[in-house]
Amino acid sequence: MKVEQEVVLTREGAEAQIAAIHETIGRVIIGQSGLIDKLLIALFSKIPYSFKGRGGEKAGCGHVLLEGVPGLAKTLTVTAIARAIDAQFQRIQFTPDLLPGDIIGTRVYKISSSTFTTEKGPIFAHIVLADEINRGTPKTQSALLEAMQERQVTISEETFELPEPFWVLATQNPLEQEGVYVLPEAQLDRFAMKIVVPYPGPEDEEKILKMRLVEQEILPVITPQEVSQIQSLTSQVSVETQVHRYIVRLGRMTRREEGQVPAVVREMVLHGISPRSLQHVLALARTHAFMAGRNYVLPKDVKAIAVEALQHRIIRTIRAETQTVSGGQIVSEILRHVPLYE
Repeated sequence: MKVEQEVVLTREGAEAQIAAIHETIGRVIIGQSGLIDKLLIALFSKIPYSFKGRGGEKAGCGHVLLEGVPGLAKTLTVTAIARAIDAQFQRIQFTPDLLPGDIIGTRVYKISSSTFTTEKGPIFAHIVLADEINRGTPKTQSALLEAMQERQVTISEETFELPEPFWVLATQNPLEQEGVYVLPEAQLDRFAMKIVVPYPGPEDEEKILKMRLVEQEILPVITPQEVSQIQSLTSQVSVETQVHRYIVRLGRMTRREEGQVPAVVREMVLHGISPRSLQHVLALARTHAFMAGRNYVLPKDVKAIAVEALQHRIIRTIRAETQTVSGGQIVSEILRHVPLYE
């Protein structure tokens, strides 16, 4: 019996795959090229989440929180990416009556055999869409914590590994006020990026009207195994000590630990970002550099992803909330004040 050898992607092959998936998704998602870029950066980043174990390295995709008003194609974009990857995809609609067992699974008693069996939930997929996540109760939201951080699920006394790659994308509507539960800080910190989805421009909206969506088809262009190979390539992008120090200065500035802090930090920031956030920033910057055609990270790669990587992790003061100063505005101001080099 002939065993087929796995084809190892080269850098050129990886760049071709990334271009192909971007072009495929861009055919149905009009006017959101920046959104697609950021989602692919999160997908192909290799973010560490634990020390090396029996199964090898503990690293994977950067989970993403998508925020925007209804009708901006958030769910459609995630569905298109899942189709283009030829991955196992599950969509979970979060509602107040959703239970943790509806996500991770549960133990079921079978009368015929007088034994318990495990029924796995929809979390066991390569790509999981948590739609309108802030409509789920805190108890239900917490069911995602172990899965997002450890890439495993515990049901009763058994622990099950999740498939690789494993990627959680969640959506939330910022306009809803009733029947929603704000995500706690521990949950938000599991997301490598929070992307605020903008409205498309007038020309793009005209293209959307002219496009016949029902006639478009998304065909698989990449496999989950190839996603893991691209992650391995992006993790090899080199980083100089000066870039490490720049990332640390950004983090310490949010905590008022770095020299002269700008007024926006003193007045609008209650608590700064965690060290885990800096690991996410580094991995995302590596992927940004890789997709820009470089094998080394520059400070501009960090700046390119800093707002999306940090805005949801900053705990704002009451003054910031009443004056509607967003986390993204705070991060942008910090980027202006932190020097690129010491």
